[in-house]
Amino acid sequence: MGFALALPVLTVPTAFAARPELDLASLPPPASHAVDFRRDIEPIFSAHCLDCHGPDRQRGGFRLDRRADALRGGDFHAPDIIPGDSAASPLIHLVGGLIPDEFMPVRGDPLTPEQIGLLRAWIDQGAPWPDDGSASQPDPTETHWAFQPVVRPAVPDAPTASDPGWGHHAIDRFIADRLAREGLHPAAPADRHTLIRRLSFDLIGLPPSPEEVEAFVQDPDPDAYDRLVERLLASPRFGERWARHWLDVVRFAETHGFEMNNPRPNAWHYRDYVIRAFNSDLPYDQFILEQIAGDALGVEEATGFLVAGPWDQVKSPDEVLTRNQRADELHDILNTTGTAFLGLTVGCARCHDHKFDPITQLDYFSLKALLAGTEHGERPLAAPGDRTATAQRLEALTAERLDLDRRLEALEPVALVAAADEDVPAIPPRRDPVHTGRNIDRFEPVHARFLRFTILATSGGEPCIDEFEVFTAGPGPVNVARATHGTRVEASGTYPNSAIHRLEHIHDGKYGNDRSWISNEAGRGWLRFQFPRIERIDRVVWSRDRSPKPVYADRLVTRYRLEVSLDGESWTLLATDADRLERGARPDSSLLAADPAESERDRLRQRRAVITTEMAELDRRPMVYAGVFKEPEPTRRFHRGDPMQPRETVDPGVLQFTAFRPDLADIPAERPERERRLALARWIASPDHPLTARVIVNRLWHYHFGEGLVPTPSDFGLNGAPPSHPELLDWLASELLEPTAGAASPWSLKHLHRLMVTSAAYRQSSRATDASPLAADRDAGNRWLWKFPSRRLDAEPLRDAFLSVAGRLDLRMGGPGWSPFEPNDNYVRVYVPKQTFGPDDFRRMVYATVVRQRPDGVFGAFDCPDGGQIAPKRSRSITPLQALNLLNSGFALQTAGFFADRLQRELGDDAEAQVHRAFALAFQRPPDPEELSASLRLIESHGLPLFCRALLNANEFVFVF
Repeated sequence: MGFALALPVLTVPTAFAARPELDLASLPPPASHAVDFRRDIEPIFSAHCLDCHGPDRQRGGFRLDRRADALRGGDFHAPDIIPGDSAASPLIHLVGGLIPDEFMPVRGDPLTPEQIGLLRAWIDQGAPWPDDGSASQPDPTETHWAFQPVVRPAVPDAPTASDPGWGHHAIDRFIADRLAREGLHPAAPADRHTLIRRLSFDLIGLPPSPEEVEAFVQDPDPDAYDRLVERLLASPRFGERWARHWLDVVRFAETHGFEMNNPRPNAWHYRDYVIRAFNSDLPYDQFILEQIAGDALGVEEATGFLVAGPWDQVKSPDEVLTRNQRADELHDILNTTGTAFLGLTVGCARCHDHKFDPITQLDYFSLKALLAGTEHGERPLAAPGDRTATAQRLEALTAERLDLDRRLEALEPVALVAAADEDVPAIPPRRDPVHTGRNIDRFEPVHARFLRFTILATSGGEPCIDEFEVFTAGPGPVNVARATHGTRVEASGTYPNSAIHRLEHIHDGKYGNDRSWISNEAGRGWLRFQFPRIERIDRVVWSRDRSPKPVYADRLVTRYRLEVSLDGESWTLLATDADRLERGARPDSSLLAADPAESERDRLRQRRAVITTEMAELDRRPMVYAGVFKEPEPTRRFHRGDPMQPRETVDPGVLQFTAFRPDLADIPAERPERERRLALARWIASPDHPLTARVIVNRLWHYHFGEGLVPTPSDFGLNGAPPSHPELLDWLASELLEPTAGAASPWSLKHLHRLMVTSAAYRQSSRATDASPLAADRDAGNRWLWKFPSRRLDAEPLRDAFLSVAGRLDLRMGGPGWSPFEPNDNYVRVYVPKQTFGPDDFRRMVYATVVRQRPDGVFGAFDCPDGGQIAPKRSRSITPLQALNLLNSGFALQTAGFFADRLQRELGDDAEAQVHRAFALAFQRPPDPEELSASLRLIESHGLPLFCRALLNANEFVFVF
């Protein structure tokens, strides 16, 4: 970016080019391919030079935006560019750092060797310039590499004979081509002991057994490695290892976070879904569809992706806080969707247009509209084969119960009322007492334009009404109180500063306490409805909490008056509570017997009870924390991202920048909520989207090689890092979309895994001594992959390896996980790490309950994310606590004891055999004579458990080479 990488004044002495002390040999070599000015050179000038040497400023009289001025040179020397001779060009000397006191650019990052090589090649090729002789500053969003269509590039020619084994694999040709341009050569192949350990930890996250190592090392078949790859890819442990990577990306944990941090007991279903998806090689496009709209595809648990993140479950009467909580909830869902699948920081457009990428604030809220029906919560989970049948049965029962309710309403006794304010005649009440569910007030049909409900007393506190319905008389009754009917409602007052208790909720057609109205007066209040026209009505239905599983019985209206009017001035009393039984009382049996409608009511009630029981049984399925969905209200853009400053209504839609292919999306505003999410998922999963395939293949490369081809795996925008091997990235993306291997299917991730781990680049030695002596100096960061990058094991395979070599690892798959914390039921949870572990705690770490804000007591020190935010790339810290935990923690001591017990049990007291077996289990190789001797002395002086503890703390155990 020009704002950070400006090139200062070039003050080069006249005799500069002739200085004998210049170390020209240290310059990066010129690029070996033809250089295009617009593609290769102009971006370097635009990003690093034109702020100080462009049309607006010419420091030192030097200008680089026009060819004539660039070749003429500045005020203190000339020329800076000598076409055909980059070694003599002062510009190259300056950017190459040959003169430390005049290194360019002074501010910002220096030019990379690759960029210097491009400049050298351009100058050596005559410094060709476009016909107009100008260097423009094009809109970077139009030319950004990640926003271009994925096109399969040509595979480079096979490397020279000096790199045997690198000519058969497309990946290797791309890597070798880059190494050759940098003057480097790959390292020698790794030995088989190293390869099986590396591959096993990489693909399944576990060490190979000594028997597996011996069989592989002794296998003379040249296809032995390929068969090993296939066996590990087919292992059920593969999904367990690679699911953990994806769970990092989507911020998965099993507590809510924030100050309460309560558990999510049924979140584990999503973790198991990811494991199954990777084991079965579910096509990646289908994987995307199911995680965003699995409820529409019969894969209920997959939408756990949407609600895997932290959630502030504490409700507040403060409307500002409540609105911000909801905005933050949807922001987390939207931002994770954008980063996980598209590698775009969409969340940066919440308050304003994105500062770097072509994402507007309007785009942000259009995407938000697609996801606005998503809320945190649980829902029933049916077995895959039962889901359709269960849904159909529930739908039929719901319709039948609704019909029964209508028929029961018609048989409800008519309310008895007296004239004016007189008491109802002193006869025993025959109507049911008020209760939290459906309360019915039926009366003789009457014409009305206005209806008033006056509350005179409650069971305690301010009255609360969930939903208030007014039905027309005659066949096909219609609820004319609904807001969608055009009815307006007024109230005596509303509970202040509450987003869930609002007047508009009284007639929105949605049930439950969180969509209700509360008065602002204790024990009293009134509601007045005005219909758009005169209606003929005969009953009212109202409730305190009509949700499927009501939990609220407070604030119940116990005394009331119901009146109607044609003009809003003169009122007619229709019903009161006076003829209802007291709460808890039962009606007089003689009155029931005298009522001719009672037997039919009783029959309908019994049938309704049977239906309700069956529906409860169907709903008694396992619950899954995978979100609940509702039809959303219209989405409005928030000024500066502030929910208290809503502006215009925004239609649901996708990112509108042309390169993101908005034409692939079909999202009319009137679609049901789940259809909106499904349309979003299909847009993301389209093979024509420029980002989706690139992002996922880069993630796979990152986990196999320790660093992605794009080092910023969740930011492919202009603020992210460019790819080290852009052609290789696009070739891999093309291979994912349209595989050339005959047996591979489109979107197969296992196909990509197979390609990567069978490459010669992957099978290189990790030792610098096995590579070119110049490699470490020219590419200390191993960006060009001249050797395999060794790295420390992640927390999960490290813990699993402890238990595996000790013979205690429990390989049971799936189901609720185990907790590394002591149990507690505090209102505000406190998670205390366990100090001792039993058999239930010896399962793989992928099944450990992930607690936000509280990492694992031992392995949390090894950069294990807690799900508080997305973690596409784990940190690689080195701290004293890591060494202390592996050496002295209760888990380490306990596992070292198990390891010693295993050796003693298998080999008796034969110390030499114990050492050989321990090395084979821990390091996948035999000890050398010096190691054997030192180990025997250690066992003799300090015992077998301490020897085992030492092996478990060795770099060779903790690292993969």
